[in-house]
Amino acid sequence: MKNSVQLIGHVGQEPEIKNLDGGKKLAYFTLATNEVYYRENGDKVEKTEWHRVTAWDKIADIIERFVTKGKEIGIEGKLIHRNYDDKDGNKRYITEVIANEILLISK
Repeated sequence: MKNSVQLIGHVGQEPEIKNLDGGKKLAYFTLATNEVYYRENGDKVEKTEWHRVTAWDKIADIIERFVTKGKEIGIEGKLIHRNYDDKDGNKRYITEVIANEILLISK
């Protein structure tokens, strides 16, 4: 159970698919997960978290063929953190889920 993430949510935008050298395929998309809870006074609170998801090769193929904006899916994967310097020299940090499995839920 080291570094394992499981999420069920709705795809935020059309997945971006890249075909790389050597036949590798890469898919990027965002996934929205929703949480609902109630405050002590009875007020309902709905909270949405956005997750950046990356998938490679066979999982990217499935995403390209079957996943569209708004579709409900489940993913299992691992959490990674990385950073890079943007064109202005500012350090940028990214946290994302690398998907190992995908479950297509909605039609």
